[in-house]
Amino acid sequence: MLPASRPAPRPLALLGLVVMLVLGVLLSGPSPARADGPDEPVGLVIVTSGLGWEDVSPEATPTLQCLADRSGLGAMNTTSTTVVSTQRQGVETLRTGYRGLAEEAPRTSGIPTPPTDQWEQLPVDVTTLNLGGSGAEASGADGTDVAEALGAGDLVEVIAPSLPENGDPARADALTALDGTVAAVLEELGGCEAAGLPRTLLVSVAATDPEDPAEVERTGAVASRTVGLQVVMDTAFPGQTLTSGATKQTGVVVLTDVLPTLLGSHDASADGLIPGQPLRGVDHDDPQQLALDRSLAAAEVDAATVPALGSWLALGVIGLVMILVPPLARRPRVRAIGRALAAVAPLALPVGLFASLVPWWRSENPTLALTGVVWGGCLLLSAIVLGGPWRRHPFGPVGVSAALIAVLMLGESATGSRFQLSSPLGSQPISGGRFYGLSNHLFGMVLAAAMMALLCLFTVLATARARTLWTLVVGGLVAAVCVAPSMGADFGSMLATVPAFGLLALLVSGIRLRLWHVLALGAGGGAAVLGVSFVDWLRPAEDRTHLGRFIDELLSGELLTVIIRKLAQNVAMTTGYPALLVVMILALLASVAVLMPRILRWRSLAALDQQHPTAYAVRLCLVVGTWVGYLVNDTGPVLVASIFGIWLALLPAVLPRREDV
Repeated sequence: MLPASRPAPRPLALLGLVVMLVLGVLLSGPSPARADGPDEPVGLVIVTSGLGWEDVSPEATPTLQCLADRSGLGAMNTTSTTVVSTQRQGVETLRTGYRGLAEEAPRTSGIPTPPTDQWEQLPVDVTTLNLGGSGAEASGADGTDVAEALGAGDLVEVIAPSLPENGDPARADALTALDGTVAAVLEELGGCEAAGLPRTLLVSVAATDPEDPAEVERTGAVASRTVGLQVVMDTAFPGQTLTSGATKQTGVVVLTDVLPTLLGSHDASADGLIPGQPLRGVDHDDPQQLALDRSLAAAEVDAATVPALGSWLALGVIGLVMILVPPLARRPRVRAIGRALAAVAPLALPVGLFASLVPWWRSENPTLALTGVVWGGCLLLSAIVLGGPWRRHPFGPVGVSAALIAVLMLGESATGSRFQLSSPLGSQPISGGRFYGLSNHLFGMVLAAAMMALLCLFTVLATARARTLWTLVVGGLVAAVCVAPSMGADFGSMLATVPAFGLLALLVSGIRLRLWHVLALGAGGGAAVLGVSFVDWLRPAEDRTHLGRFIDELLSGELLTVIIRKLAQNVAMTTGYPALLVVMILALLASVAVLMPRILRWRSLAALDQQHPTAYAVRLCLVVGTWVGYLVNDTGPVLVASIFGIWLALLPAVLPRREDV
């Protein structure tokens, strides 16, 4: 227990501060811009697969280009429950609003079985024309049925030809056939440029349409990120870029957004809950270029990430060798260089999050371009870390580096997640995870960096009151940004943040820790996140985040199902990746080791605790936050790995020298 020089704030003060900060940020933060949806109902849906924005041009596809010129445009995620998504999965998604084939989806996917055809909720009849040989039943013989059905007030679905994979010799001819089919359909309605053209959606529902879908539809831990984003057009938003409440990102939508768009345009509602949100239009100077940029960045980012980030992170490995290998560590100059390298190595993480500030994907060599962006940003931040007056303090560079990581990551989320899309550390639209806010791996980095920054700060704070107040301020800011729907929108982060920082405030204040303190912190975290979720639920449905949609699930009696599904996803991710399982085991061993330095005869860490007793309290609370975060998040292993990585790099840089032990 740490001595207190003055009375410190009580746990209720902590909870009150956190709740006030969260609600203040939530209520004062800007709401996402929302335009009223068009009044015109969708009359024509053209379905294809394998069509990317790199395929659409005036020369190769004049009709598709004409339709694009009079439509709202977006790059669309079409991932399913299998490693490779197929057209038959995409067609079912159009009907049910859920990814993939319900009958074959794993139980952890949360897809209702048997599937519900939501198009039955439409107040009009649906005519389906199979002009592409995808296996759907055709209700007409040629394009004249389109005009006849629309004249009767019906909705027409046209299954157009699909495209083979990139590199297939038949792809060029298939693209010509697709453009010709769309031209024939539109010609029956007066042509692409006709003023009376009904509201038309063109949707590429999957990247592939194989002859035997079962051969490629294999279930994996995550969906494939080797396939590209697909084309979506909506003539209701001419000259605009598409977005939705599901992504909150301009130029990117999800296939599950098409069904609520269709239903909403006909003033119909789904039977039960569906995950998507209606398409919306946002003004943009060049929507097609934006959609192409989104597609190119998503296609290139995976291959470029390891060389770009790894080349800088390797400096940290070199630094750790200099610090931890005794013959090198005994040389003061070598050790100083090692500490500097270890301090700046994690700066690649926030730089990677902001990498999309530079359009590196347009380069002839995207990997080299991204590497240059990462190194340029890291060198700039390194100058701040190593060049300020704090460099003279043993904990200064590490503390400033950790603070920069936390502040930059929180700042990116607080300003609307505008930079992380397709950045190496941000959202990956191909994989179909979170498109906004703080994903679990980002929250793990924020938690780890904030705790390390506090550890370093405590070494220069003389009183318990100062340490407690700084803990409250940092914890409150982290909690507010993480959970606010207009910012981080991360449900599980509050459940981990309040116990971690609340416990730390108690430990450094000198208050005798009691069981009711711990129970109050846990209850406070739950109450805060439920309160924020309720406030989010009060917003219009298309503006809600998954926080507000959690209230919908709670009211519909699906709470237990959601909890079981998330726990199952956690276990599946832990056991599904051997490398990640190894990391989890190492993280568990490290969690025990950092709390038992004397028993394990870890002399340098024990000496750190002797010189700065608050260091042990910080590590204890970090371990608590880590494993609480693991339990309450569906991708908990990623969160644990992120925390483990940050502290593996920074902790050795603050340990005392062997000769000082």
